[in-house]
Amino acid sequence: MITFDSVTKRYPDGTVAVDHLSLEAPTGEITVFVGPSGCGKTTSLRMINRMIDASEGRILLDGEPVQNIDPPTLRRGIGYVIQQAGLFPHRKIVDNVATVPYLLGWDRKKARARAMELLERVGLDPAFAGRYPFQLSGGQQQRVGVARALAADPPVLLMDEPFSAVDPIVRTSLQDELLRLQSELNKTIVFVTHDIDEAIKLGDRVAVLRVGGKLAQLADPKTLLSEPADDFVREFLGHDRGIRRLQFVSTEGLRLRTDLTVTEDAGDSGDGAAEPWLLVVTGDGRPVGWRSGARPAGLEPYGTYVHGRDSMRAALDAALLSPSGCAVAVDGDGKVVGVATREALDAALAEAADG
Repeated sequence: MITFDSVTKRYPDGTVAVDHLSLEAPTGEITVFVGPSGCGKTTSLRMINRMIDASEGRILLDGEPVQNIDPPTLRRGIGYVIQQAGLFPHRKIVDNVATVPYLLGWDRKKARARAMELLERVGLDPAFAGRYPFQLSGGQQQRVGVARALAADPPVLLMDEPFSAVDPIVRTSLQDELLRLQSELNKTIVFVTHDIDEAIKLGDRVAVLRVGGKLAQLADPKTLLSEPADDFVREFLGHDRGIRRLQFVSTEGLRLRTDLTVTEDAGDSGDGAAEPWLLVVTGDGRPVGWRSGARPAGLEPYGTYVHGRDSMRAALDAALLSPSGCAVAVDGDGKVVGVATREALDAALAEAADG
């Protein structure tokens, strides 16, 4: 557990970057610091590994004040990931990942074996091991950065806006990869971001900071969205926080219709032919497109979600992608299990609004 006990950082010119910050980052969870520029989130992160020293208060790592630990020793026991990876350009990828094991005195063979294991774990082909950072894409470099931070198996991982410099598609992939790794490794992670959507997706707990390093609210994402502490938090969350809440509502109980599908070879006949929309599926049950009674000649787009795994937000998005206004529910293999109609979605949204 990481504990901030009335921590303040004051610079010689009188600027207060962090002001009496008190909170806990529980063991094995992801705690996200989020807030506007100048709120002290990166300063707070860097005080954990003493890249910046606190002016007042204490930061405790499993009960021991970090101020009592030699900084190099402290940093070797804490993984650290920054923007644009921060890799050594003159070192091959395998040696970048093995940096901390080398510093800890591991022999070269053991350190490189650990590096190769981690490259696979973060989803990189082992063939990348012999390349240099400039030969990798931005997203690949960020994966290497995560692998390097995990190389000595530290219990704590600090991540300072690690995915902010990559495009949205790569960013989503890296977020998913982090969640997958965390499900396996259960590290104590402190993650800094300015993106509230990223904070809500990744955080077990989210700490919203005000300018000047004051804590506005600390809560799990669902509570944060449904019960913002004040107008500042409410405004920072944005006007679409109601939509964001839907990602915490399961589709497990969403009512489905199974009589709105027709196979490709069924022509315009089949069960449900009187319906305004029918979902055309392949012989093995995969969606092809919507057929409209008004426009029987062609197929219209469809949207899918994985029933019971994806959230109501995903189901609503799937419905909005379709002119039928219905969401196609599929299983983990992409096969259709039913259709969530407008009526079913309306009923589920009403239940969600009732809490």
